[in-house]
Amino acid sequence: MLRTPLTLTAAATAAMLVLAGCGTVRLGSAAVTNTDRISSATVAAQVSNLNQAHQADKAKVQLQFPAAQTSQVVLSWLLRFKVREQMAHRYGISVTHRQVQAALASATAQAKQSGVTLTDLAVANGVPPDQIGELGRYLAIQNAVLARLDGGQLPTAQAALQILGNQFNTSQCRAAKSLGIQVNPQFGELDYRQISVVRVPGQLAAAPGSPSPSPTGTAAPQTTPHC
Repeated sequence: MLRTPLTLTAAATAAMLVLAGCGTVRLGSAAVTNTDRISSATVAAQVSNLNQAHQADKAKVQLQFPAAQTSQVVLSWLLRFKVREQMAHRYGISVTHRQVQAALASATAQAKQSGVTLTDLAVANGVPPDQIGELGRYLAIQNAVLARLDGGQLPTAQAALQILGNQFNTSQCRAAKSLGIQVNPQFGELDYRQISVVRVPGQLAAAPGSPSPSPTGTAAPQTTPHC
């Protein structure tokens, strides 16, 4: 994290003052919530885990994001898992081991249709291999929340599906908002629309070479929750 030399340049001093103004992101944290935190060391370890898995099967796994954004993508998934658990808590949902395994089996089948393994698919999308169990819970909770919202009968009409999607996204946004998530500016800001960590133009402490603009064709980041 930040090392403070005995003599600080004016720019470094200014940066520290801005960081101090951010207030509640504790030193050594990539992100904090009302109840816990994700340390920068955890993110670094998971980035290493992801990179090793990618290098081991590079011929088959094509990352679906720029390599320069790996830290943001990994942190995004760690935060998504927390938000999904908060959604379960808010709906009074408790998923079983069988539901988690069923969700993973469904994801495995989808990966197989594309000629890859679930691990390959997860790595390509930024999920470290040792987090696949958490991915299973994430998917199982999603299924349970959707079942709660649609009464157990997924609609077939496009308009009804759109309404259901909007309801789910609002629930997700409210769960994230209730956690009081704050992201270390060195990683970016939380986009409540996608539950992803993004960089915004002119952001403090952007890593050298890291792209700032939103991906082409995507909506502007919603860094303030509209829910």
